[in-house]
Amino acid sequence: METSQGNDPCTPPTTSAADDAGCDLVTVPARHGLEAVDILRRGTGDAVGPVLHDDGGGTLGFVVPAGTAAAWDVPGSTCTETDGRGLRLSPEPPVEGSDWLLPPGEADLATDPAVLRRALGEAARLIKAADSCR
Repeated sequence: METSQGNDPCTPPTTSAADDAGCDLVTVPARHGLEAVDILRRGTGDAVGPVLHDDGGGTLGFVVPAGTAAAWDVPGSTCTETDGRGLRLSPEPPVEGSDWLLPPGEADLATDPAVLRRALGEAARLIKAADSCR
């Protein structure tokens, strides 16, 4: 069952456990992720949050609300709980060798997991169709 979660803010780690909401990160291969970003950005009213690009690993990471990882089951992707560890939404990328494709401040706070799930499904279908034409 798919449930939509709001675009909860992802806060950087703080000294107060109550303020340490964190975010989760959905990681997909770059080709799949770039297609999904295009789908999300041209969608009607569907916003995309910050997206991290890992140059060396060829992956994209979508910032999603904390708690998404508990129910994430989309084939070809992983969702990692950050619990506020290591993922800071600042202009500087949180990991060396990575960069923001859509940086914090230029994007919504987080991508709605249900919207991302649909975009990833559509992206997979488009990639499969394109590959079958070769």
